[in-house]
Amino acid sequence: MTYRVGTPGKRGIAGMALALVAALGLSACTGDGTVGGQALEQPDPPAPSAKVVAQPANGTSEVKPRDPVQLSVTDGTIKSVALKNPAGEKVEGELSDDERTWTVTEPLGYGKQYTWSGNAVGKDGKQVPIKGSFSTVTPAATNSAKLNVGDDRTYGIAMPIAISFDAPVRDKAAVEKALEVRTTPQTEGSWAWLEQDTSVHWRPKEYWQPGTEVDVKADLYGVHMGDGVYGANDLTVSFDIGRSQIVKANTQTHRMIVIRDGVQVADYPASFGLDSDPGRVTRSGTHVVMSKHSTYFMNNPGYGYEDFEVQWAVRISNNGEFTHSAPWSVADQGVRNVSHGCINLAPANAKAYFDSALMGDPVEIEGSTQRLGPKDGDYHDWSYSWEEWTAKSALSQ
Repeated sequence: MTYRVGTPGKRGIAGMALALVAALGLSACTGDGTVGGQALEQPDPPAPSAKVVAQPANGTSEVKPRDPVQLSVTDGTIKSVALKNPAGEKVEGELSDDERTWTVTEPLGYGKQYTWSGNAVGKDGKQVPIKGSFSTVTPAATNSAKLNVGDDRTYGIAMPIAISFDAPVRDKAAVEKALEVRTTPQTEGSWAWLEQDTSVHWRPKEYWQPGTEVDVKADLYGVHMGDGVYGANDLTVSFDIGRSQIVKANTQTHRMIVIRDGVQVADYPASFGLDSDPGRVTRSGTHVVMSKHSTYFMNNPGYGYEDFEVQWAVRISNNGEFTHSAPWSVADQGVRNVSHGCINLAPANAKAYFDSALMGDPVEIEGSTQRLGPKDGDYHDWSYSWEEWTAKSALSQ
């Protein structure tokens, strides 16, 4: 018997094709990260290299000595770092706890180029060099400052803090922002600019509280004071305020009364400046004890005397006013005014007051026709009302 083999019809071919596709689909990739329903392992992304950023940027010029200087690293840590001046000396700095930031902790010099060196390590374990440089500003000039108060000294309750400069300050606001006064207990006070912009004073609103502790900080080095002039030095000082002692003197009653810690301890007969001569009148207003001299030689050529010796002299202004021993005018003391502006006292009284006085003690004088003011120089700080005083701050304008 003969058998014939036939060819499949269209339906048979289609069925075979569907079966093949179904069979293949059991092992094909689905496009969702699986093969045959099983997850595929994806390769980890490569670890990043360290990225180093310097502030200021490489090549920057005219950097101010107190501008922020910092080196930071992302995707890694700092292995070693140094910033050196042209002499090869390292600048002081501090590394952060996470070792990603290094910050300069001292002011830089003027007119110098600083160079970075060191290495950072990235998360990929590879080292990246730290390099680059920048340069600091070269001043047209520098301006030095000095304080009127000293460390560990004790002053009276009217003592102002005075910073004087070698040259006038043009950018007073920039300078004032660099000044800080801290007190215990807290004391309200303000800076004021005096004397042709070459001096700035701080005084409390009211007299200091006895026993106040005072810390002054003036970060003036690197501060642009205007016209290309920069600060030459910093200033710091700590001092105390002593007991309260106030002198109340009256040119009409011819008396000088001393009040210590609220209690009157002395009442001296005195002779003040001659009332009929404006050049000899003792100024009314709150004076401040400035210095003490067991012996002092006075000069006033306009009134015919030079190197005139007096004892127990206490300076209370820069216009030549003192308290001092005046044995020649004892008969006038308590009766009439005959001096050239000073407060004349009997020798024993002058010595007793001299021994009790502190720099910064207030001497309040009233009764005369002339007022203490700017023409009298230091310290006329208390001749201003509080509103007038605070208006002299560059930061109030």
